[in-house]
Order: sequence, then structure tokens, then C-alpha cells
Amino acid sequence: MAVITGAGSGIGRAIAHKFAANGASVCLLDVNRTHAETVAAEITRTGGTASAYECDVSDRVSIGSTFHTISQKGRVHILVNNAGVSHIGTVESTTEQDFDRVFRVNVKGYFNCINAVIGTMKSAGGGVILNMASVAGSAGLADRFAYSTSKGAVIAMTYSVARDYIGHNIRCNCISPARVHTTFVDDYLKKNYPGREQEMFEKLAKTQPIGRMGEPEEVASLALFLCSDAASFITGVDYPLDGGFMNLHG
Repeated sequence: MAVITGAGSGIGRAIAHKFAANGASVCLLDVNRTHAETVAAEITRTGGTASAYECDVSDRVSIGSTFHTISQKGRVHILVNNAGVSHIGTVESTTEQDFDRVFRVNVKGYFNCINAVIGTMKSAGGGVILNMASVAGSAGLADRFAYSTSKGAVIAMTYSVARDYIGHNIRCNCISPARVHTTFVDDYLKKNYPGREQEMFEKLAKTQPIGRMGEPEEVASLALFLCSDAASFITGVDYPLDGGFMNLHG
């Protein structure tokens, strides 16, 4: 059984569909119940097995209740930490409230979920944890102070968990996408560049050396591989999925 947080839209939705199509029973967690239920219904209609849960990953009580319910259905083999929020701003323009909000979801949320499953994974003989990071955690991106800091923490968290639990047959990796075309991108452009959405979309796409943004399905394909037995020799790795962003500029 695979638990996927932030499963209601974008990358999480693509991962849920990919896992279900390959035979996994998926538990979809999202702060928006309707979004999670919509994805679960999509999967069920295509013959997959999915259940939806309203869950705030930053709330320890919500996590405890949700994972207790999930545990009654069977063993969690895979945890995909994907829930996240973004923020635009420098260290000067980021308020304490902004910073705390980003860290509550992007860092504490991942901790809460890992903490909820790690004990049962140990006692069951192993498991796989996949964290969604970002190139922002390794590269110096402008106006992304809080977000970049949180994703840097996710990368470090991944290494730490991989190291501490390698002896328990628990693998932990993370994926660091560059820009991926989701509804978040479309909404951002609509809000900040009304009437210029297509122009700005093309400009952002060309910041990737490969000449386009990634697609959620491409992230999902890598996620499926890293959580499969085919990747049994891979742990403690941060995978850039970036169209050459990190290494091919210049």
C-alpha cells in the first residue's frame, strides 16, 4: 500500500494514477477532501484501488488519526511526501508568519508523515520513503528564500533518514524537479501577468536548457521507479529532474 500526500492535484495526482495503474493500492491524503476524493474516483473508474483522506500534514493530531485509520487497512509499503506550499520573497520581505507556514507544511509535514510510518516499516522488514524536494533546495533562486530553505531541509532530511534506517531495509530518496507545468503555474501567471500569460509561460519554459517545463507524468514515472524493486540499490540520493537546469546553463 502506498500513501501519497498532496495527492489532490498536479504532481501528486500524477503519482497516484501512475502507482495505481501499476497495481498499488493508494491512499490519497490532501488538505482538501474534495480534491482527494476526485482523484480517488478517477482511479476507481479505471479499475484501480484508491481511498481518500482529508489530512493536514502539518497537524500532528490529524496525521495520527489518518495514519491510524490507514493502518487498519494493511501495511504501508511506500510513503510519498508531496504536500507543499510555495512562497515568493527575499529574507527581508518574508514575514515570520510566511516562514512558519512554509516550514510547517514543507518540513514539519514531512517529519510528521515519516514519523508516523517509520516504526511499522521497521517492524515489517522495510519500506520506501520518497520526498519531493526541488532544485530550489540546491540552487540559488531569486525571491524564493523560505521555499528554497525548506527544500534544502527536505534534501538533508532525506539523507539523514536514509543513513539511519539503511540497516532496517528502508530506502529514502528525493526528487528535485525544476519547473513543472501544473495548475499552480497557470494560476500564478494568470494572477501576476494578466493578458501576458502565454508570453511569460514561454519565458519561464525557456529557463530550462531543454527548452520546456517538465510534465507531472514525468515526475510520476521517476517516482514509480524509485519506489519499485528495480531501484532496490538506490538510497540516500537527490534526483534532479530539471531539463538540464542544474548543470547545463552557460
